[in-house]
Amino acid sequence: MSTAAATGVWGRAEQQDFRSRVRGTLLGAAVGDALGAPVDSLSLDGIREAHGAEGLTEPAPAHGRRGAVTAATQLTLFTVDGLIRAQVRRDTGAWHPPTDLHRAYRRWAATQSDWGPDERRKEDGWLAREEWLYSRRSPARACLLGLGDENMGTLEAPKNPAEKGAEAVTRSAPFGLLVGWEPQLVLQLAVECAVQTHGHPVAYLASGAHTVLVHGLARGESLDGAIQRTLALLAARPGHQPVTDALKHALGAVRQGMPSPARVEELVGDGSAEGVLAGAVYCALVGDDIRHGLRLAVNHGGASAAAGSLCGALLGALHGETALPPGWLTELEGRATILELADDFAMEMTQGPALHGPAVSSPGWLARYPRA
Repeated sequence: MSTAAATGVWGRAEQQDFRSRVRGTLLGAAVGDALGAPVDSLSLDGIREAHGAEGLTEPAPAHGRRGAVTAATQLTLFTVDGLIRAQVRRDTGAWHPPTDLHRAYRRWAATQSDWGPDERRKEDGWLAREEWLYSRRSPARACLLGLGDENMGTLEAPKNPAEKGAEAVTRSAPFGLLVGWEPQLVLQLAVECAVQTHGHPVAYLASGAHTVLVHGLARGESLDGAIQRTLALLAARPGHQPVTDALKHALGAVRQGMPSPARVEELVGDGSAEGVLAGAVYCALVGDDIRHGLRLAVNHGGASAAAGSLCGALLGALHGETALPPGWLTELEGRATILELADDFAMEMTQGPALHGPAVSSPGWLARYPRA
């Protein structure tokens, strides 16, 4: 995989494997988000009271329907949109992905205040015209504030410098799907995009760590191997210790007997970014399959939707889309949009030069992903 990505020559089997992992990552994150959404604010006792002694085992209604996603999935989709747009804009010589991502996140912010799509704004591209995205799904205050104006947060001047929540982490998996990039570069991009809303090192370094994990898995590494690579890259970053400690804590917990909600809850802690990441990594490591891993990730008194989303992205990148529970996918809100976007991303990354460039230009593609 990495050699194909690095040399720009993709065989058919490699393209199909990559597309399956892209679909798996995006659908897995969304399925985990939707599974956790109904129990997000409940204690473990509250979850068992509502859903039985086993806790939540199947999708349940949230936001008025089964399979509903939260703002985490909405923002993840705009991350993918921003990455495709960045690649398309590269032809113009204007190549600064964090700016393209900021524009994409600003398009998401508009969905949180506008009644519906504005057909006159052709430069918005197709994703911003998807009506189902114009629903407020518990967006974090830090995201609304950070993206509330044109000023982009940077590492030197981050938005919300005290913000430690996991919302920047939950939108960061797509950066890891840039399999042709070196891991330290995807880490850097995730960090630069996280500080647009979450300025505390714990939040932006947890975002970078999640990205590097997905990157390793999408390139065919084991989860253990991806964790070791992530720890090595984090070590060079100022302020990394809480995130490093949390990941090591997750690895240590694997050896402490049968997985339990109490262990997940202890890892997740107060819902700050490094804890939610640690809980998700633990569930991905100990889950017998994706269904079991995701149930573990949401059945506790912590940040259920965020932990479910992060765990789903990891397991989807590791196993590909066919390992996801088909019954859960059937009811997933926005599944058609997620699949369309996943396939567009895979096509851009493997066949971009055939879609746009100095010598070739597909009008349909540039209408979907305008250079503006």
